[in-house]
Amino acid sequence: MSGNSEMLKEQACAGETPEKREEIPADIIAEANELCRGCEVLPEGAIGLAKRIHAARKAGRPLRVKLGVDPTASDMHVGHAVILRKLKRFQEYGHQVVLIIGGFTAQIGDPSGRNAARPPLTAEDVAKNAETYLAQIELILDLEKVEMTNNSDWLTPLTMKEVIKLASMVTANQLLAKEAFGDRLDKQLPVSFHELFYPLLQAYDSVAIKSDIELGGTDQRFNILQGRELQPSYGIEAQMAMLLPLLEGTDGVKKMSKSYNNYIALKDTSTDMFGKCMRIPDELIIKYFDLTSSLSGAEIDEIKATLEKGGNPKDAKEKLGYQLVLQYHGELAAAAALEEWKRVHSEKQIPTDMPSYVVAAPTALFKIMFESKLCPTTSESKRLVQEGGVRIDGEQVKEPNQEISVKAGEELVLQVGRRKFVKLTAG
Repeated sequence: MSGNSEMLKEQACAGETPEKREEIPADIIAEANELCRGCEVLPEGAIGLAKRIHAARKAGRPLRVKLGVDPTASDMHVGHAVILRKLKRFQEYGHQVVLIIGGFTAQIGDPSGRNAARPPLTAEDVAKNAETYLAQIELILDLEKVEMTNNSDWLTPLTMKEVIKLASMVTANQLLAKEAFGDRLDKQLPVSFHELFYPLLQAYDSVAIKSDIELGGTDQRFNILQGRELQPSYGIEAQMAMLLPLLEGTDGVKKMSKSYNNYIALKDTSTDMFGKCMRIPDELIIKYFDLTSSLSGAEIDEIKATLEKGGNPKDAKEKLGYQLVLQYHGELAAAAALEEWKRVHSEKQIPTDMPSYVVAAPTALFKIMFESKLCPTTSESKRLVQEGGVRIDGEQVKEPNQEISVKAGEELVLQVGRRKFVKLTAG
């Protein structure tokens, strides 16, 4: 047993009388340490989780591990998948994952991290988004072993008397202390009364499904702890909270988001997924391995040790890219993406497969870049050309207004940066 495990065992037994003291088995200690890797667990960290697993095992049952999902959009990225990967680890240890689709709460909207109320969704919007979510969640979790629920089933039937009872268990002071509300009040921005109910309704979900532990991002601390506060009032042991860090995007600065164009989508092609992994800053390599890959803690520690001894970060990123593509596209796609990356970027060759764009008449280069989706805006197109980041058939072009024409039967390769290519053909 490792020194950490010895310490965990000693702390787990500390403070108990000799009559009550019970040593936690080594395999449970190892399980708790692995499950707690890379996240904050309340209360008592890995010690508390080991105790909880031990008690559940003695009772002959798995832990009930809760995740609530409000399907407010259709696409997911690997930042969303951080929590799903942790749930997968719980599944691998034989625990029961309970996935709550927020059929009711999604129509209110989680105010966490918001400077304004979320726009309301209809039940039809939620159902449509939920269907798409589940198709993507299935890339990670074994849905046949997931207990699927919808909080409309227990929140819709609540009577006004029950809602008032629920509201009486928390003060307005506590709710307004929530960071999202406090920030808006300080800025004299409105806080709608219905938003105050969101943490309470998420907490009531924990009562309804009798969760042992709830997972969420660090921005969900208030909501998850609210569930822990509420459960004892309904005669249920208070759940633990597992808070996972928010993943920075490929820019290394802002939280991964489609809005910031720094995301790796679960629906990305294998080539795009691999290429985006190669763009992450070196200092985030281990965090990405910890939060997005299926490698064990020991395997990640080995990669970390290699980097600390002067290993090439590019090699680690190639391993990361391979792992992500393997998870979402399979082994053949992962091998092909790695080979393609090395062929294009290490051997300075163009890819064998690239999208095409028809140039029907002489057109300014910056417009072609925008219309072929190589750049999100025309201003970005012009900037990249002027900075020397654009080539046609390997020749650098520095005039964004240069007109490009393609003769019948001719093909030109337009390259933007190191990894974006489009084949230009005649109209």
